[in-house]
Amino acid sequence: MKRTIIITGIVASFLVIALIVFNKLISKKDTANIFAEVKKGVFEITVSNSGELEAERSVDIKGPEIRQGSDHGPGEGGGPGRQGSMNRGGHMHIMNFKIQDIVPEGTIVSAGDYIAQLDRTEYDNTLKDELENLTTLQTNMEMKILDTAVTLTNLRDEIRNQIFQVEEAEITLAQSKYEPPATIRQAEINLNKQQRALEQKKKSYTLKLAQALTDIRQQKQLLYDGNNLVNNLKEFLTKFTITAPSPGIVIYKEEWNGVKRKSGSTVNPFDRVVATLPDLSSMISKTYVNEIEINKVRTGQKVNISLDALPDKALTGTVFSVANIGEQLPNSDAKMFEVLIKVDGPDTELRPSMTTWNKIIIKTFNDAVYIPTECVQAGADSILFVYKKNGTKQIVILGEMNDKNIIVEQGLEPGTTIYVIPPEEPWKFKLVGENLLSYIKKSE
Repeated sequence: MKRTIIITGIVASFLVIALIVFNKLISKKDTANIFAEVKKGVFEITVSNSGELEAERSVDIKGPEIRQGSDHGPGEGGGPGRQGSMNRGGHMHIMNFKIQDIVPEGTIVSAGDYIAQLDRTEYDNTLKDELENLTTLQTNMEMKILDTAVTLTNLRDEIRNQIFQVEEAEITLAQSKYEPPATIRQAEINLNKQQRALEQKKKSYTLKLAQALTDIRQQKQLLYDGNNLVNNLKEFLTKFTITAPSPGIVIYKEEWNGVKRKSGSTVNPFDRVVATLPDLSSMISKTYVNEIEINKVRTGQKVNISLDALPDKALTGTVFSVANIGEQLPNSDAKMFEVLIKVDGPDTELRPSMTTWNKIIIKTFNDAVYIPTECVQAGADSILFVYKKNGTKQIVILGEMNDKNIIVEQGLEPGTTIYVIPPEEPWKFKLVGENLLSYIKKSE
């Protein structure tokens, strides 16, 4: 029993001590919340907003380029070309690309490393068709040359035979000089007829030769175009495996609607960018400032930057671009103006899309006396004052303010303790600083 009483007493004593300590802690906390100290030092007026890191410069990783334009082969002006996947000069038709595979966004790569694979199906099928067409063109070319050779050989044989006919007519005419005039006349007519036939065959041969040469040139042009297209396709398909042009970190290309290009996305031949490699040695923070505060922001102003991802890292930067036209952003009623801030110096820990908090320094006062804005009170006569811990109500003349504090131009000394919130019995506080009223009236 006695032992139980002793234990109970010890526990009760411990509880009393704990209660006393707790009350002291609460009292200190309340005191800290009620009072503030007038401070002197560097005072900054700032405009703050969140932003996002991005590289100032970047290298585009592009899909293969389709060559267009004239590329005439043998013959003047080239041939008519073939309809289908080949244009005049053996060039490919423009088609979209599909990303079949791409490394994850944020992958760090070196120059020459694999980035993406484009779908080759459409162009593989085109290459297969063009190889078959090339075989047909080669066969047609050979047949055309063979047919031309046979046709011209036959025409040359006919000309030689006709020459013999002319020679026979000449002999007949020579032998008929002792014959009756009618026979001689008949021999002359026959010679003339054979000579005209020879001239016609020679002209026909010349025309056939010119036509044959034209046809052969056209066939050669078609064959040249076919070869050109096949070679272009083969070279083109080697570029469907995309590699990094330089070292960096892979960032997916963003479309106009904000959707990023990834595996399965379609790439327009006129915008062949698959991804980008930002230059991490030069980073900027893009932020937006509302229309009310944008007139305070100027290029060249210094900026303090903090990062959500790296809370222990403090960065500095400089405003280098302020938009002239505002834009309506989602979840914002006011117009917002884009402001670009260049981060000072390279930092290997920085990555694109990191969230930043940017504090743009508008104005700096090196030896300002300042207090928290909530300490300032106003009477019925609109005279501003603060409650001091010594029981007085001090009239103050205030200067510029930032988001937390305000400058006291006259009325308070550094180190003075003042109330953050009005005291419980404010009528007991004596008003002091009436000498400042004349300054206040002059300023009005």
